[in-house]
Amino acid sequence: MKRRIAIAALGAAGSAAALALPMRALAQQKVIHFVVPYPPGGPLDLVARALAERVKDSLGVVIVENRAGAGGNIGADVVAKSTPDGSTIVMGAVATHAINPWLYAKLPYDPIRDFTPITGVARVPNVLVMSPTTASRLGIASVADLVAYAKKNPGKLNYGSGGIGSAGHLAGEMFKTEAGVYMVHIPYPGGNPAQLALLAGQVDLNFDNLAAASANIKAGKLKALAVTTAQRSTAMPDVPTIAEAGARLGLAHFDIDTWFGIFGPAHLPAETTARLNKAFVGALASAEVKGRLTSLFAEPMAMTPERFAAFVKAELAKYEPLVKASGARVE
Repeated sequence: MKRRIAIAALGAAGSAAALALPMRALAQQKVIHFVVPYPPGGPLDLVARALAERVKDSLGVVIVENRAGAGGNIGADVVAKSTPDGSTIVMGAVATHAINPWLYAKLPYDPIRDFTPITGVARVPNVLVMSPTTASRLGIASVADLVAYAKKNPGKLNYGSGGIGSAGHLAGEMFKTEAGVYMVHIPYPGGNPAQLALLAGQVDLNFDNLAAASANIKAGKLKALAVTTAQRSTAMPDVPTIAEAGARLGLAHFDIDTWFGIFGPAHLPAETTARLNKAFVGALASAEVKGRLTSLFAEPMAMTPERFAAFVKAELAKYEPLVKASGARVE
């Protein structure tokens, strides 16, 4: 009887030890905190969650954390000041790493020195749109028509945007500078109010996010003159780029969009950077993540860390004159 009890006790101890091993391993597993510096439900958040799910087999548990505020600066700063061990990364964007450094009087981080670029993720084109009624009334059917009208009628055209320093605002400033025209900027508190103003005829044109404008373009409520990227969008291949439509009008090099990518804090070890890059670039090639990007009208932008670093530096330099020309400033 005692022998049976002893054997049972040993068996129970063995089972407990066997269960403790995976529990101990789970407890010791490093969790990656993937910071999204914007509220839940937006494009960056949706893509981050799709990526987190996809990389769990190679990287382990990845928890998406939304740290919104100050145009993305709060979340970016959390990662800039984190320990460089690969446990904290951020979904940075054109705002946090190229626009805000020139827009904000005081930025709590340096967009280059305080981060380790890991990979680009995606870019979303903006699209130059008008209401069909306004376009017809002004005789504008193309980018060339728009430039011609603006030159003949300086200051009579206006364009809306989601706010001072927004992607739509700066796209308008770039257009004005390169085409040599003057249009009045009317800022709204967000992209949706700006689009509603356009639909209501309160403004003449917008440089809107393609994903946000696509439904009204397809429904015929908005007329798409051109996309703002260097290449046509695969979502709307019949819509020309501003660069090709305005090649003879000073717009041959026009290229502006909304992009986002993954960064770690500065001094991230090379092997850690390479491991993260491999996992996320692989995830971007998966059918699930491609499907999510397609639903957002986003184009994949996977890159090596070196190429992404060069890209971010170029974008930072590109936006300096645009932001300064716009007069936008946040104290």
